[in-house]
Amino acid sequence: MRAVVQRVTQASVDVNEETTGDIQDGLLVFLGVTHEDTDKDVKFLADKVSNLRIFEDDDGKMNLSVKEIGGKVLSISQFTLYGDCRKGRRPNFMQAAKPDFANNMYEKFNETVKEQGVPVETGVFQEYMKVSLLNDGPVTLILDTDQ
Repeated sequence: MRAVVQRVTQASVDVNEETTGDIQDGLLVFLGVTHEDTDKDVKFLADKVSNLRIFEDDDGKMNLSVKEIGGKVLSISQFTLYGDCRKGRRPNFMQAAKPDFANNMYEKFNETVKEQGVPVETGVFQEYMKVSLLNDGPVTLILDTDQ
């Protein structure tokens, strides 16, 4: 399981010109699922995202998590995170999970983050989405359960 996590002051996602998720002060998470992922990966990544200390405290140091600031997560499924561009000019997506499995793991991730006490807004799985964001910092991290 792979995630690109961005600290944001605002983020939203539109599907068919309708907003399906909108947050202020929180994390935008692009989540990719591979066919080898397990519930253990879901739990690890949800815990990591919920508790990453990447928000500034009163001293300006990154010491607070999204949970501690009362922020939200905007979770976007993104199979292209498993695109392999090492050969040729067209990405190979063989490592990306099949849609049914990927959607199941994506939903489990979102529920597990919610269980951590962090509200979650989402895009729509397997739909064309337009994502808008104001990256705060900028702070962008890549998390991978394989590493």
